[in-house]
Amino acid sequence: MKIEICVDSAEGVLAAERGGADRVELCDNLLEGGTTPSAGCLKVARNISKILIHVIIRPRGGDFLYSSTETAVMLEDIRLAKESGADGVVIGCLTAEGDIDLPQTQALLAAARPMKVTFHRAFDMCRDPHAALEQLISLGIERVLTSGQEGSAFEGMELIATLQKQAAGRIIIMPGGGVTPRNLQKIVQTTGVKEIHMSARTGTESRMRYRNNRCFMGGALRPPEFAWKSTDERAVHAVVEVAQKL
Repeated sequence: MKIEICVDSAEGVLAAERGGADRVELCDNLLEGGTTPSAGCLKVARNISKILIHVIIRPRGGDFLYSSTETAVMLEDIRLAKESGADGVVIGCLTAEGDIDLPQTQALLAAARPMKVTFHRAFDMCRDPHAALEQLISLGIERVLTSGQEGSAFEGMELIATLQKQAAGRIIIMPGGGVTPRNLQKIVQTTGVKEIHMSARTGTESRMRYRNNRCFMGGALRPPEFAWKSTDERAVHAVVEVAQKL
């Protein structure tokens, strides 16, 4: 069983490595489902860690219908990821009709090689997951991250199990979304998958002693200014322990 941890910082990469994870998906802006991390974050993470690092290539939050300008940004981010020593990238492009955007995906895939390529949860927005899976297989993409087109992988287990059978070893099906040590065993046993994707985050309190609580640096949604979520080495270790028993 392979464990991939979604992280949003170089320190998160270290925590995942210390916790025993096999790989990380390095992102920014997890509140929006993950966007491309900074080149500096990736470079530092690569310099301080030996764990496999896959970088999400997503220029913004929202949908997965991208303009030519956004595609150019993704191609440049792939180039930078490759130069910085990333082991893989995580991509996902759709048409307005909810199909895989084949020309766009092919262009990103070609730019990414020889790095490994995962198709992310844009897959969960496809109108026909079975046809989409066959297209990803035909492109030679290594794995697809999916919650089974539901709010969580636990809720989407039925479709994930069907996709795992359809894949028949031609592509890796990796459940992600709401995976915890409590439901991991049920998801794996029901679906038959060999890889799992999850975050392992806990609240982190700021060390600031002086705090100006009159202003806020974000938008209308106001998370605490002096606390945030970060990858927890102990939480990673907990899920690795469960996975080792499967």
